[in-house]
Amino acid sequence: MKDLKPKEIVIELDKYIIGQKDAKKSVAIALRNRWRRRQLDKDLQEEIAPKNIILIGPTGVGKTEIARRLANLTDSPFYKVEASKFTEVGYVGRDVESMIRDIVELTVNNLRLRQQDAVQEKAAKMAEERILDILLPPTAPKPAFSAAGAVPPVDHGVSDPLPGVSTREKLRTMLQNGKLDSRDIDLDVTAQTSPMVEIFSNTGMEEMGINIKDMLGNFMPKNTKRRKVSVKEAMKILTQEEAAHLVDMEKVKTEAIELVEQSGIIFIDEIDKIAGKGQSHGPEVSKEGVQRDLLPIVEGSSVPTKYGTVKTDHILFIASGAFHVSKPSDLIPELQGRFPIRVELTSLGAHEFTRILTEPKNALVLQYIALLRTEGVVISFTQDAVEKIADIAVEVNSTTENIGARRLHTLMEKLLEEILFEAPDMDEKTITIDAAFVTRQLMDIVENQDLSRYIL
Repeated sequence: MKDLKPKEIVIELDKYIIGQKDAKKSVAIALRNRWRRRQLDKDLQEEIAPKNIILIGPTGVGKTEIARRLANLTDSPFYKVEASKFTEVGYVGRDVESMIRDIVELTVNNLRLRQQDAVQEKAAKMAEERILDILLPPTAPKPAFSAAGAVPPVDHGVSDPLPGVSTREKLRTMLQNGKLDSRDIDLDVTAQTSPMVEIFSNTGMEEMGINIKDMLGNFMPKNTKRRKVSVKEAMKILTQEEAAHLVDMEKVKTEAIELVEQSGIIFIDEIDKIAGKGQSHGPEVSKEGVQRDLLPIVEGSSVPTKYGTVKTDHILFIASGAFHVSKPSDLIPELQGRFPIRVELTSLGAHEFTRILTEPKNALVLQYIALLRTEGVVISFTQDAVEKIADIAVEVNSTTENIGARRLHTLMEKLLEEILFEAPDMDEKTITIDAAFVTRQLMDIVENQDLSRYIL
């Protein structure tokens, strides 16, 4: 984890997320506290639990983006899950422990890929030797004889550019110089197949399902397939195979579990959907059950995964919800106590929308400019055009459902629909989008309430 100070974390988040200072401040403190904890003695480290956070605010104000960017900043294991995906035992839905298994699986895969990248150079040398073995099979110690005498050596079509050097070294030089790239060779490739087994059952059995699939996979013979490929493609395939063999999976598993336990961030979205007193009938009765199932995971427990047991005591949980119908106080008291920090995110207005369109690194306007540049079309937006789009977004959000900054995506797509469609065949390759253009394209839809409900 980078040792970022809280102010530095906020500055980094500001590059992607507009506004929401309070939320950024809270997550920055939570992150810095992790670094502080790691500086303490082992005994005290175990005692300090992370201060989990609830982000409260309507959709499209940046709750998920804050958590995701936070994980990217620190290169921490990150997993996003919807609380409504889980239900208590006896109802259709996933077991709450699956979120821990999923974050471990993701972390193992990421670490394995990094390790493979680190050994690419060594793997490439090993792949080179295998290709040379295919091009020039090792010769027998004694020459073979036929009725006519010694069998002449097989001609591999290799000229003699380097007299006095062995044929294998000549081939190696040609291979490294790319002179053999287009030549076809026969290659035995391992087919990636897994047995078609699915297990549907109650809590805790998902893990058994994974292990049974692994066991059956080990019993089944390796499926290899002979393919005719170019030397260039064979080099890529064999390099990946060798890289996979060079990775120490036991070390990867141990490292992944430690990373998840010490630096993992789990983002539980839509937590307001499981808040409620359970006074209604039907599937609603499972809401409190889900909260009680979540409680031990958030409090700290040991979860078995196929890579080993994971302790959840120091994983940072960030929950979020709109809380239109329910309130954070509707959660069961034990769960409330496990989310001591609550931050309310503010709704976005025209000023924030204007900034969102132009300021962040991945600003929406910049995305469309880059997309159209691939067709040779140069578009530019005047300041009044950007302000007009922001005003329309606020208006549509107020008259229909308020979906926050996501409204900008629908508006931009509708605004540039014709240009995006005609771009490959356009004669006029430079287009300036001003407020008048925005009004022409969007105002008819905005003024027609029925149309705007369907289209925007």
